Amino acid sequence: MGEETQMNSDARQAVRFEGKVAMVTGAGSGMGAAVARQLAAEGARAVVLADVNADSAKGVAEGIGAASAVPLDVADAAAVDTAVEDVVRRYGRLDVLVHAAGVDDPEAKREIADALAAGRQPEVTDRLGDAAWSRVLRINLDGTFHVLRAAVRAMRPVGAGAIVVIGSSSAFDTPVGYPHYAASKAGVHALSQAVAKEVIASGVRVNVVAPGPTETGMAARTPPELRSGFADPRVRPYATPEEIADIALFLASDAAANLVGAVLLANGGRFTS
Repeated sequence: MGEETQMNSDARQAVRFEGKVAMVTGAGSGMGAAVARQLAAEGARAVVLADVNADSAKGVAEGIGAASAVPLDVADAAAVDTAVEDVVRRYGRLDVLVHAAGVDDPEAKREIADALAAGRQPEVTDRLGDAAWSRVLRINLDGTFHVLRAAVRAMRPVGAGAIVVIGSSSAFDTPVGYPHYAASKAGVHALSQAVAKEVIASGVRVNVVAPGPTETGMAARTPPELRSGFADPRVRPYATPEEIADIALFLASDAAANLVGAVLLANGGRFTS
């Protein structure tokens, strides 16, 4: 009986996105790519991969059935609107949107790493230029607003849809020397929760995954000194993109029907909120 129950559970999961139309931002690598692959594997009839790096998105899409790729800078509001409208025009609807696009600040990471190696406190805030601040906020926070707004415009008229935003545990532990990134992700969480409370009345669910250290291209650019700071034997190591994708897809699935405005902390036990 136990084996039969497991087989039935596996079968349900294999088709939980059957016939759905999905769009994934930041799908050219990392968590976005893992989400796109899993959506297709679980029955989505169309998966649109959007990324500022068009070649990366195309490369991922070529390995996925029923997938297509579009270039997209989420900081460009008009481009986001057009991309989502094109999905609806082409497929008739948008059922799932996972927003994984975002950036970090390699220069700030380097300063934090250098400070750790030298045994001193990072000094980032007084050196942080307007351009660096604006870049992180424009892409991470403004970009999330653009994507949420466009997705809601597509989903509200049909009274259904699931939106999952990739946030960050940095919004909670606010790493020293990383004020702009922490602020952008805290804003992403609050923005998503505010929208979630509004649009659930229209049948649209919005939730957030807040990963801790995850093996992505962004993590690969993290200086070794900073990476070693996350090597705590008391907690799980860096997550894989697939592990975070599993959480995102749970939130997008019918199994999470009662989760609205949730921020799921997925940091391997480094801290709790």
